[in-house]
Order: sequence, then C-alpha cells, then structure tokens
Amino acid sequence: MNRRDALRTSTALGAAGALGATVGTAPAAASGRSGTGPLRVQVVMFDGVEELDFAAPYEVFAAAGYFTDRPVEVRYTAVAGSGSVTGAYGTRIRGVGPWEPDEADILVVPGGGYRRPDRPGVATETARGTLPRALARAARPGLTIAALCTGVILCAAAGLTRGRPCTTHRGARADLERQGGILKDARVVDDGDLVTAGGVTSGLELALWLTRRELGADTATKLESMLEYEARGTVWTPGPVRR
Repeated sequence: MNRRDALRTSTALGAAGALGATVGTAPAAASGRSGTGPLRVQVVMFDGVEELDFAAPYEVFAAAGYFTDRPVEVRYTAVAGSGSVTGAYGTRIRGVGPWEPDEADILVVPGGGYRRPDRPGVATETARGTLPRALARAARPGLTIAALCTGVILCAAAGLTRGRPCTTHRGARADLERQGGILKDARVVDDGDLVTAGGVTSGLELALWLTRRELGADTATKLESMLEYEARGTVWTPGPVRR
C-alpha cells in the first residue's frame, strides 16, 4: 500500500468511526440498487478536458469503495484508445484505457474547452464528431451516462439530451436548450439513465449523488465525512428519490 492509499484508508476509518460504524459493514444488497457485481465507472477523457471535471468524480467514486462491500472499479477511458491526454491546464494524464462503454455501469463525461474552438476541448470534439458519435452508440439499457459542466454539450451533440431534463454550466445553458434539452435549474438533474450537473465543481455533487443512488445513503454520508465536503444545491428528479 502506498502512502496515499494508507493516508486515505486511515482517514476513511476515522470518518467511519466518528459516525459509529466501520468501513464496509453495510450489506451489499441493502446498500445499492443492484447489490451484485462491481460498480464499474469509466471517466471519458479527451485532450483539453478540464482537470477538476475529471479528477473530482474519479476521487469520489474511488474513495466510495472504502465504505461499501460492493466493489467499485474506476478508470479513465478515451475514444482515441489507450495512452495519454493533456488537460485544459497542461496536466498530462497517462494510463488512459481503451474505449469500452459496454463494460461500464456509469460513463462520466467531463467538460472543458467549450469556449476555445481553436484549442483542444469540447468545441473541438463536437466539431470533429468522433466522441459524440461514440457516446450515441454507447447508450444502452443498464448504462447511466453522467455528464457535468460543458461535457453535457458533448451529450447534446450525440442527441442524448433532446427532449430530456438536463442542466449544464450556466455559460452553455442557452446552447443546450437550442439543441433540444429541457433545462432544469438544479445542481444535478437525474433523469434515470441520463444524469447531468452544472458548473466546474459540480463533479463532486454528481458523483456523490450517484454514490448515494447506487451504493446507498450510508455510503454517501460516510464519504462526505471523509472528504469533509457536503454536497450542495438541488437534485432534480422526475419523481420520488430512488433507492
């Protein structure tokens, strides 16, 4: 175990203890909607992706594994295949895996580079069309596509938000509506197999909400304690909150 994992584990144990529980004591069948098999999360990567957009959900989902008996698998993936990508602020991310959305339960689509058509990012990926087409083909029963910030515009280009409740970064809301999305004024919009969130920091809320939905409220509560972060803003759902 490396130093980072050791620190995280000790913090997780401390957070769970403060809540009067130990890590991973909740039965899998009671802690999530499925309760069978690992929760498989893939975070979509592309050149120009916003660093916080991809790092925050990755951290939340990876850390969630300390608070549930259900295994959680998180990895980066790219349409371009295995290798590396460069983020919006120059961060080089290595170890990006191949495009395998059929092996995912949740596909997280970050944003970045929406207003910079002359540089790598959402605008460039939308114009190129490869990623939106891949997202359109990825949609299937059993897969939740979760997009945040301007990553929602990639989903819009794929036709996934047309006629669906959704949200995005406030600077892209007008474009989302023009492309047929039904805009909701909420931090997170959960429409079942399409979950969207608005704002650069909303990856935290998106991942915490999905953790609560898939792994249970106890897991999400312990995770928030470890992170020392409380999810903020409204979560819009079309009906009663699902467990």
